[in-house]
Amino acid sequence: MKAIPKWLKELIIVIIVVLFIRAFLLQAYNIPSGSMKPTLLVGDFILVNKLVYRLSDPQRGDIVVFKWPVNPEIDFIKRIVGMPGDTIEIRGEKVFINGQEVSKRFVERVQEDSVAKLIYEETLPNGVKHKIALYEDYLFPRKDVPYIKIPEGHYFVMGDNRDNSEDSRYWGLLPRENIVGKAFVIYFSGDIPPLETTNVSIITGFKQLFLAFLKPRLERIGYPIIW
Repeated sequence: MKAIPKWLKELIIVIIVVLFIRAFLLQAYNIPSGSMKPTLLVGDFILVNKLVYRLSDPQRGDIVVFKWPVNPEIDFIKRIVGMPGDTIEIRGEKVFINGQEVSKRFVERVQEDSVAKLIYEETLPNGVKHKIALYEDYLFPRKDVPYIKIPEGHYFVMGDNRDNSEDSRYWGLLPRENIVGKAFVIYFSGDIPPLETTNVSIITGFKQLFLAFLKPRLERIGYPIIW
């Protein structure tokens, strides 16, 4: 019987290692829309730790990738705001957790595509600070959420770009089993056009990465996703 060539053995080992890492440890994703601005930008390519939630529970403030409960074939990325056992209520731009309004501090006013945005630093009940964006002149009523208590095994997630994010305010609570992992670092970034959520695929992912290489944002490469 003819021996297997060395290069083929090495290729098989590499494929097995890559599949193991993808299945249990890390997975790469790209940010297709602006729902997590100003924390994550369109064209950020991130790594997600898939092992961390096998060893511990998600925490308030974590940015998580998950299977969208409306269509599990589509991956979403949002921030955990409400934890199991919490009560949540949202009135306009105000978020109330366990009866207390989540504090926010004005940071700056920015222009984005000829639209004025107000950037705030929001402080969650566990002390996690992160930035959120609100339109200065929002033309539509903001989505209210009546008082609810989050059951065990579920989370309330929101995008940091509060006026441009389809999150738990619209489709409900996120089941624990839908969570893929925790975003922790930007491994590459480039200035590229956004995609509709339903247009995201492996093919479009490679296309976006190619476009990002043409217009890289070198200052964001290696940026840790902490807040």
